[in-house]
Amino acid sequence: MAAITLGAAVLRLVHIGQVPPDPFYDAAVRSMTMSWHNFFFGAFEPGGSVSIDKPPVDLWLQVISVKLLGFSSTTLKLPEACAGIASVPLLYVTVRRIWSAPAGIAAAVAMAVLPIEVISARSDTMDGVMMLLLVLSLLALVRAVETGRNAWLLAAAAALGVAFDVKLLESLVALPGLALFAYLGLSGPRPRRLLRVGLAGVVYVAVALSWLTATLLFPAHDRPYAIGSTNGSAWNAAFVFNGTDRLGGKTPELGAVEFEAGHHYPVATQEERDHIPIGPPSPTRLLATVGPLSGERLGLELVAALLLGIPALMWGLRGDAEAPAESEEQRTQTRRRMRRAAAGGLSLWMLVGIVLFSHQIRLHPRYVEAFTPAVAAMLGIGLAWAAEAGGATRLARVRLAVLVVTLAVVVYYGERLMYGYTIEWWLTLLGALGASASALLARAPRAPERARRLLAPAGVIALTLAAVLVIPLKADLTAIADRVSDAGLVGELPGAQQHPLSAYLLAHQHGAFYELAAESATAVGSLIVQDGRPVLVLTTYDARVFTSVSKLKRLIAEGKVRYAFLNTFCAGANQSVNPACSEPARWVRAHGTDVSIKAGLPQGGLLYLLPGAKP
Repeated sequence: MAAITLGAAVLRLVHIGQVPPDPFYDAAVRSMTMSWHNFFFGAFEPGGSVSIDKPPVDLWLQVISVKLLGFSSTTLKLPEACAGIASVPLLYVTVRRIWSAPAGIAAAVAMAVLPIEVISARSDTMDGVMMLLLVLSLLALVRAVETGRNAWLLAAAAALGVAFDVKLLESLVALPGLALFAYLGLSGPRPRRLLRVGLAGVVYVAVALSWLTATLLFPAHDRPYAIGSTNGSAWNAAFVFNGTDRLGGKTPELGAVEFEAGHHYPVATQEERDHIPIGPPSPTRLLATVGPLSGERLGLELVAALLLGIPALMWGLRGDAEAPAESEEQRTQTRRRMRRAAAGGLSLWMLVGIVLFSHQIRLHPRYVEAFTPAVAAMLGIGLAWAAEAGGATRLARVRLAVLVVTLAVVVYYGERLMYGYTIEWWLTLLGALGASASALLARAPRAPERARRLLAPAGVIALTLAAVLVIPLKADLTAIADRVSDAGLVGELPGAQQHPLSAYLLAHQHGAFYELAAESATAVGSLIVQDGRPVLVLTTYDARVFTSVSKLKRLIAEGKVRYAFLNTFCAGANQSVNPACSEPARWVRAHGTDVSIKAGLPQGGLLYLLPGAKP
């Protein structure tokens, strides 16, 4: 496990500083370092007028990181990377207690290499921390089943509640499965189990809503306007903007490129395939051969987890797993309840993730972190079960058949992912043939006893992992080399705009409180990261006016703002949601003085000296 964890750390930390940062969240981290008010609310700009669209729990970790180690691209990503690394040994401990040590090792390797997790852990978004909290919740539930103590059950509920505070409804993908795990795994009559799960539910709701409730303790004028909300409320942003609107496809993904049906996308190179947008909802969406959520990054491990894990969990209900316990009677009862909980809980967790992410209208790759622990756990359990050579003759044949079929599917699917017979595919084929041959030899009646002990299960597990993970490992290395990020570039200004803009504004502020007025709340994130100055927001999400023309005039007269930056243009469809078409932006263009060229910007129509401000 030390070696596996070290490998996970290498994949997540090597050249992490070269991965492009996320200006939206990084601007919030920069602003949150400047006051306790900004820290608590997750303020997007240093003036504290607007906040991000989510609870800032994950950003608190980033603030601590940059305060301790300095503000840099690396320190901004360290909490996510550390969360991804920590999930590997914790998942091992969890799966070992559910099933066996070999299953735990296999699950840990699967999680360490899973490309979508590696990419998320190398990006400064909050999905990796949320995923770690889901693993901690599952581990606490396992301990609750083993010990029967309510403290572990409530700890699981609290961890899941904090996961909600990190990524809101995305964490709910795990909730049904974890709740079923608790209900099936706890001992006692049905009413008592329901009562205990209900009590855990109360704890979960209390923790999940703790930050949102705490915001209500402050007067409305002290609370920043939550970006994405329709009324400025963090509750509205949480449950409407990040909830019902996303599920219904009403909320577009900031910075995301929509898939165009009928458009011909080039697939000649790996880079071209990676830049193809995620396809529309379909039952096979998670098995796509191209795009940022291609089979290389998730689908291959997902297929292996389903083919191996489901038979293992179902057969395990019949008494096929082994786990340590204090006495024979206790071991039998605990093992039965643990198998029952794993079969129901992990399967439901996986099912909810597959169904939701296959049919969600708008999907970002990092969202699938909500069920990656279930994928790795089922893969580990299924592989350990299929590799075991013991048992009745019928059981041994079933295990062998499941293993061979899975390897055949992996080889076939791998060839489609690689678009031909590449070196990675040949290594996959060799691993599959080696695993199949080892499994057959381990089950041969005349095989030497030493060969059987060597090949089953360790040899079969190692070769099968090689077959399944060669292509994902290649995807990891490609992502590291190409500096792939899953964070988006919302608010990223081109260097040709940002650097001269920053220099000019610094030299011409004349004591103004705001560095500039921005037409959109998310338009100048990278400038906030660089300069750390308050920004006057003209509009929030969907061009909702935040600063009226009358208020803008008053601030100009008071000398608090001198310049406005308008980096989009009012043209084309959907003008009602275009910040460039908003009333304050139109007023600035009509009455302001264009100083873009004077400021050294590459084109006109970007920077305006506001009317009434002294030259």
